[in-house]
Order: sequence, then C-alpha cells, then structure tokens
Amino acid sequence: MTVTVQIQIDKPREIVWKAITDIENAENMISGISAIHVLHKPEHGLAGLKWEETRKMFGKSATETMWVTDAIENEYYDTRAESHGSVYLTRLSLRDRGSGTMLAMSFTGIPQTTGAKILSFLLAPLITKSIKKALLNDLRDIKTFTEK
Repeated sequence: MTVTVQIQIDKPREIVWKAITDIENAENMISGISAIHVLHKPEHGLAGLKWEETRKMFGKSATETMWVTDAIENEYYDTRAESHGSVYLTRLSLRDRGSGTMLAMSFTGIPQTTGAKILSFLLAPLITKSIKKALLNDLRDIKTFTEK
C-alpha cells in the first residue's frame, strides 16, 4: 500500500528543506508529533539520522524508531521504520513550482508477517484513508510553519 500527498508552499525550496530536515524540532512544527528523541546524529549530512517519534494514532500514543536511509539535499529524503510486522518507507520530496515549492510525501507500508498481511488486506481502505489524512495534516502543518 502506497499513499502520496502533496502541497504547494509559497517559500523557496531551501527554506522548506531546512524545516523538514530539522527532525529534532519537528514536534514544534507538526501537531501530530508529541515527542522526538534523537538516537544517532551523523557527523555529516542527513543519511543515518535515527530517532524515536511519538504520535497519537487511533487514540493511542505510539512511539516508533525511524531513520533516514537516503537523502539528496534540497531534493528528497527517505526514512524507514519497522513495526507491527511491517516495514514503513516514507519519502519527502521537493520540486520548484513557480516561486514556491511543491512538497510531496509518499508513505508505503509493506507487511512482512502473515498476521500483518492479513490485517493489511482486510483493513486496507480504512488504513489508507487514515494515513492519507495524517499525511495531509503533517503537510498543512509544515506549510503553516514555513510560511509564517
């Protein structure tokens, strides 16, 4: 299952990049995040950054360990998380659009265990709708933060 959403931000790419890569302060920008705890910060670049992110999902607080697997400055970064029998891959990407920036977020959930595969099959429409809503909320928060 892959869900992709995007939003136009009326700021240059470099400003949007600076905001979305400031993982340590993401809880001050994205309302869905209640806590961030950085576990590893690479000496150079973004790839290798690892953190715990706490969010409220489906009425419960959930903490996931995430890490950046690949990044090209001012273009995109990819993250990975593994939880509940699935692998979760997210890409945030930027492209110029007029005088602003188009920010896209793509989320892919890949069930690994039999249980996760069954749940994914049975609940796909509900899960997809919830994920799309959460991703759009994150993008709106980023837009609001960067356009201040």
